[in-house]
Amino acid sequence: MSNGGVVYPRRRKRTSRGIIPYDTRLVKPSRELRKQQTDAEAILWALLRRKSMSGYKFTRQKPIDKFILDFYCSKLLLGVEVDGAIHRYKEKYDDQRTQIINYYDIKVIRFRNEEIFDDLAAVAKKMMEEIQKREKEIKACV
Repeated sequence: MSNGGVVYPRRRKRTSRGIIPYDTRLVKPSRELRKQQTDAEAILWALLRRKSMSGYKFTRQKPIDKFILDFYCSKLLLGVEVDGAIHRYKEKYDDQRTQIINYYDIKVIRFRNEEIFDDLAAVAKKMMEEIQKREKEIKACV
């Protein structure tokens, strides 16, 4: 995954577990993505906003390294991705992207649009399970 020698301007964001860099050029696109969220993202955001998942704050369209996560909780180092139909053809790219994000100890979970539309209760249950796992993992590291 070479970038052809291009150097990106990067900032580093300190979290409870260290510093996570991000490409500063992603700030403006992430703001635009917040304004143009998909229907599935809007439904999931309604579930995640206002600290409704065990009191944890999630943000939308968070720049991490050279990528933008759909949703992110900095306290848990938990990223959530919503995969539309296009992701069926981008599995290799998504796997590489996840590996890079995992390097920063960020756990990424993915939901397909259909899961969110068809069974939001199951999505909420899986989110709570992941939150509980991350709580235990982070407490073990501290």
